[in-house]
Amino acid sequence: MLDDAGLQPLRDAARLSPDNLPLRQLLANQLLAKGYLAEAEAEFRAALVLAPKDVSITTGLAEAFVRQSAHGAALAALEPFLVTPGYPPPMGVIAARALLAEGDLAAAAYRYHEAVSRDPSVADAALAARLATPPAPHPTPAPAASPYTNPTPPAPPAGPPAQPAAPYGTGGGYPAQADGASAEVERSGTTFADVAGMEAVKEALRVKLLLPVQQPELFAAFGKRAGGGVLLYGPPGGGKTHLARAAAGELGASFVNVGLADILDMYIGSSERNLRATFDLARRNRPCVLFFDEVDALAARRSDMRQAHNRQLVNQFLAELDGVDQNANEGVLVLAATNAPWYIDVAFRRPGRFDQLVFVPPPDASARAAILRILCRDKPLAEMDFDAVARITEHFVGADLKGVVDRAVEAKLHQSISAGRAIPLETPDLLAAAQAARPTSVREWFATARNYVMHANDSGAWDELMPWIKGGKGKW
Repeated sequence: MLDDAGLQPLRDAARLSPDNLPLRQLLANQLLAKGYLAEAEAEFRAALVLAPKDVSITTGLAEAFVRQSAHGAALAALEPFLVTPGYPPPMGVIAARALLAEGDLAAAAYRYHEAVSRDPSVADAALAARLATPPAPHPTPAPAASPYTNPTPPAPPAGPPAQPAAPYGTGGGYPAQADGASAEVERSGTTFADVAGMEAVKEALRVKLLLPVQQPELFAAFGKRAGGGVLLYGPPGGGKTHLARAAAGELGASFVNVGLADILDMYIGSSERNLRATFDLARRNRPCVLFFDEVDALAARRSDMRQAHNRQLVNQFLAELDGVDQNANEGVLVLAATNAPWYIDVAFRRPGRFDQLVFVPPPDASARAAILRILCRDKPLAEMDFDAVARITEHFVGADLKGVVDRAVEAKLHQSISAGRAIPLETPDLLAAAQAARPTSVREWFATARNYVMHANDSGAWDELMPWIKGGKGKW
């Protein structure tokens, strides 16, 4: 291995020959091994421009991300490979580290044990001890709706089954639980007044979803009914779920928040029945905002799927969006959110389905100040300069800003406990928390988006992103 001084000739050579892929990759690997993580990340990125689908370069980039605690960025880099059977085992171990850091112990354990079952040399004793779970039962998984979780059911125990249920691949069967939606109907107390900034997004939701319910006669005169769908997309942590709740609260409608666990089931036909039951639940409680988070896991491109039952779930979703009859979904306002809209089957963007894509951008400085003001409004405050905090939190999204406030509050609580009284939060508290924080992977999201905007936008679907990608609305 090169010593630190020996890295400089490699740096110089790479600078003189920027298109030399082996040289770039060698430099990136050496930087990673030496712990120059930010520089290694930059070199891996440069190498990926030359070889966008190179497995070893992507693995190195993901390792650099994980070692910098950018776990979401690591998973985003690995995602295109993890959905393919037989992906390199080292990728599975890196994904396990990232998933464990994000708190998803079950998915991390599956990824780790699946990788080690195919290549024992990638075993990591320290990681295995932290996971402390038995190995996954199947060494080779089928592709899943989500690239991080185990799509294959566990092997059945010896003896007769407890109930007449057949897992995927047996040609039929019944769900392991009774039919019915597991999602719950809520009443949202949040309105658009609780959403800082994002005026263009709120206006799009008003026109598409709210006004047809609030002014039905006017829309009926033009042959428009209350219903239809909007797909919210953008970098993670940007407030897409918060917007959906606010839309329901603004309307005074029921709100059904649908997660993957409410739909996906290991038994054939069960996922489709769960999806149908969820739509029926929304229809019984109309007007209702039906919100699907991480919808790309339920609406992935059928051309990418190798399992017929996965394609059938997409077909069922499309049928439910269309409605059993012409008026079935009237009063059901379907919202969905995704960080990866380019993976969604194009059929979902046809008229009457998710025919309007709405970009949820990262907040600008004024929006960040407004978000901080909302987050702090129920806390004891001294005179605050939220604008000063906003200026040093460029590239922070709503989730990041909430983390800043939480850290500042925790520090102030310790002071208050010692003093025996509530000490108000001050601007320096937020500034200190912000300077110690690291924003989520907004830059990485825009780096991925750039590929689609610049090279796969023949339909114009990503025109809304163009000003952001070309640098007119931020340096990404």
